[in-house]
Amino acid sequence: MGFRDEAAGYFHKAVKLNPDFADAKENFYRVANWLVERWHFIMLNDTKRNLTYLKAIENAVRSGCKSVLDIGTGTEDRRYPVSQGSVLGPVLFNIFVGDMDSGIECALSKFADDTKLCGSVDTLEGKNAIQRDLDTLVRVSLVVTETVDAGLFGEGIVESLIHAWEHLLLQPKPKNQDFSTGNYGRVIPASATIFGMAIECKEIRRHHRVGMQEIAGVHLSNSVQFFSPTCASAGSEETVEPYTTEKLSRIPGGYIPLTEPCRVMTVDFNNLQELKSLAARKPWKLSLPVIEGGILDAVVVWFVLQLDDEHALSTSPSEETCWEQAVYPVQGLPDYSVKTGDTVLMEVCCQDCYLKIQKISSLPSKCGMDISERDDTLGLGNEAELCDALAGLQTTSKQDGNAQVCVLESTEIALLNNVLYHKCFKAAMDKVLSALNPSKDSQSMDVDGHDSGMNLQENQNKSFLDAAPDPLYVLDVSEGFSILPIIAGKLGPVRAYSSVEKEQHQAALNVISEANHFPKETLEFWLSHLEDESVVLQRPKSDKLWSIIILDVIETSGLIQQEVMEKAAISRCLLHSGGKIFPQYVLVYGMLVESESLLLESAVQGTEPTLGFNIAPFINQFKVPVRVYLDLSTLPCVPLSKPAELLRLDLMNPLLNSSSREVKVEICKSGQVTAIPFWYHIYLDEDHSLNTSDESSHWKQAAVVLDEPLQVQVGDELVLDVQHHKSNICITIRR
Repeated sequence: MGFRDEAAGYFHKAVKLNPDFADAKENFYRVANWLVERWHFIMLNDTKRNLTYLKAIENAVRSGCKSVLDIGTGTEDRRYPVSQGSVLGPVLFNIFVGDMDSGIECALSKFADDTKLCGSVDTLEGKNAIQRDLDTLVRVSLVVTETVDAGLFGEGIVESLIHAWEHLLLQPKPKNQDFSTGNYGRVIPASATIFGMAIECKEIRRHHRVGMQEIAGVHLSNSVQFFSPTCASAGSEETVEPYTTEKLSRIPGGYIPLTEPCRVMTVDFNNLQELKSLAARKPWKLSLPVIEGGILDAVVVWFVLQLDDEHALSTSPSEETCWEQAVYPVQGLPDYSVKTGDTVLMEVCCQDCYLKIQKISSLPSKCGMDISERDDTLGLGNEAELCDALAGLQTTSKQDGNAQVCVLESTEIALLNNVLYHKCFKAAMDKVLSALNPSKDSQSMDVDGHDSGMNLQENQNKSFLDAAPDPLYVLDVSEGFSILPIIAGKLGPVRAYSSVEKEQHQAALNVISEANHFPKETLEFWLSHLEDESVVLQRPKSDKLWSIIILDVIETSGLIQQEVMEKAAISRCLLHSGGKIFPQYVLVYGMLVESESLLLESAVQGTEPTLGFNIAPFINQFKVPVRVYLDLSTLPCVPLSKPAELLRLDLMNPLLNSSSREVKVEICKSGQVTAIPFWYHIYLDEDHSLNTSDESSHWKQAAVVLDEPLQVQVGDELVLDVQHHKSNICITIRR
């Protein structure tokens, strides 16, 4: 895992040597997704962003800046000042080659760029000239940077600029002094203003709050509190990103603003003392009046980047931009509803190099805070004291000290909130267990009815296991946190095994089991029984076989899980007669679409977005044919065909599988085919299935993006060649 760049190099060489080497292609695509995140392509294709930076840099050069430094940052390791997706470096080179003073051969200083654009200087004399200037250059007059993320500070812009002002830049311009009257240092961007707004958003809610007390007959104990990592980071000693990100203009179901946008803070990047004081600044309070009643789900943040006096870039949800917005989910409140006239309170700080918005709470209007005559929405000064006193009414920072805290990934919380998923699994498991144990109906442990007393239920549960000397065995080896073993345990004399690894997750499942009055032997953790954890699929006991094995077939990204068919082959050997693998089979569906967005998110499109610089051949080496983590419901696209079944993956009957298939598709709308989105219908059995493109699904979708768009007319018939190898699906089109 620590040598992804080397791995990518070897996989890339293997693919060049043998373009049909399926394993090498699949592994290269996965590593390439890690090395160069897809937002680099979106950023490089953002013509407005690139052009605005260019104009600001040109202004600085014309006003007298004679030396420049482009500070960038990598996606993961801040030790290396590398700008993986930046077009700024070549922009600076172009400007300075065209505006060189006679006394300066080339005053260009640039940190290493992953696109290897040093190749732009293709003569030995040119390289030597640049090296001489780098050797003699002491301090520069201009630093250009875009080391910002959705929360502004998360890529280290403050630390980078503090270092730049102390060691790399000329002295800053004194107040009321014109840049043209002296040789001073400056930074692009000059400043930034951060804005925030409270919103209601069902999609954010279902990924960060468990919204029910009962799931498929399993009662979730009040003794377990579920949180997503963004909330858990508030009390963590580790430096964890305190927000998630979303492109609100494309979030499924949309969002409702509950407050007006509020100015959170402004930072001057040309003021060294202000930059130094940010991390040491004490947390301050903000209060936002509620203008629309609803459910308080999150506070979202964006910023306006003021490059200079004339040029600015906004990351607002209303702007078409390469940036997403930072999202601070609201968690841990007793009541999330707010009414017009209420106040949303929060605490803001800049600790650990991140913008943190925490202790989000709501204050009912009846508490008497008068904000009707305020000129702005910032709650500072004396009002902050009142906020501080009232914040304890409904605050995310107050957690029940007796509760078991369980931190889940946002996809795991969305899975818990997927009601249909758990209902289908319950019904399918009940069907199998009833067939294997005909007397099971009279012994069911399912307690959906609430009339029976708890003591009676507990006694029944014990007697069921006592009366069943040979219980049925269920193994859940799905990824992440899962309550399916507990659901299975309520369906009769069952020994259910969970494969969750984290101790915190195991503790939460134990608490839930106790709340449902399970005997201790009903739920066990499978990995604790294994001598070799790499061999997960084996018999429950030397003389026993499994009744049900639950496999994860589809990743939340929209791809097929690696090695799932190999796992299915082993699982079939471990089932006793009548036992089943869940799911039993999967159908892959897809359709042809025209989508400019998918093209822009998958590769750099020519030289126009990058201002004439031919960056595409370098960065596009890391493009992959499959785009993952898509929401088809909000993807800007035009369907050009109806959905078609592309492939069948049968886990119970491998004879029904085929590694290749031809599918004929008729065009129902003229246009350009640019991509083939695909999704899955997951069949637990013939009566119970799940659609990964459903609104309630915790799965995302994926799409094959064509290298070249294909022009089509209504009535055309195309043939899709669908190839399946292990977890990789390859789709090509021919007429």
